[in-house]
Amino acid sequence: MIAQGAGLLTIILAIWTQRVDQRRWMRRLGWVALGTVIAQGILGGLTVLFYLPPAISSAHATLAQTYFCIMVSVALFTSRSWMETPSLHLQQSESPKLTTIAYATVAVVWLQLIFGAAFRHNGMKVMWHLAWFVVVLTMIMWLTMRVLRGYREVPALRTSVYWLMGLLTLQILLGFGAFVTRVVLNEDATRPMRSLVIFTVAHVAVGALVLADTLILAIQARRHLSAGEEIVAESGKALVA
Repeated sequence: MIAQGAGLLTIILAIWTQRVDQRRWMRRLGWVALGTVIAQGILGGLTVLFYLPPAISSAHATLAQTYFCIMVSVALFTSRSWMETPSLHLQQSESPKLTTIAYATVAVVWLQLIFGAAFRHNGMKVMWHLAWFVVVLTMIMWLTMRVLRGYREVPALRTSVYWLMGLLTLQILLGFGAFVTRVVLNEDATRPMRSLVIFTVAHVAVGALVLADTLILAIQARRHLSAGEEIVAESGKALVA
């Protein structure tokens, strides 16, 4: 019923976007959201039909995270702060650029969620999920330090980084709880323990929030930061004019 409700709301959103939003790319994003939720419904049906096969179940979980990110992007692009706040176009002279690091962080977090989904559905060993967390932690810390060191004055980036630090801390604690309840305490249980369900669901939910926050940070970085060579090129054009 919740899935049907989400699908119905997405249909309304897609149609509404075509009618009221003048941005062509935004209208396309509305159709992308609708196509994603339709594909999610198909995968959900296949998951039930074939009794939770690991590959389809993992794909279903991954596409759900992707759909969530699309909807978060739609909410951001239609928010008052986005519409009323001008872009700053700050120069990025360092290498690699903050936007590159932000996009890479989104990618590694998204892959981490895939590994987690595959482990929950018995399609992959937990070691892949644990090992890749080192990469995720490294990228998030790198991104955080770069923002706080060079772009602390940008409110959109600073706020996203603070949220990311808090969510990451909570996610580590929930991940430890989920691992202990699943691998240690629930190994010989005849049915899932309540603590396992609570920790696992919370771990997945906060993981989705971490992914959404890194995506927002990447979008805001792309909006407010300009590449150094772009600044030089624009300056050159101005001098010629």
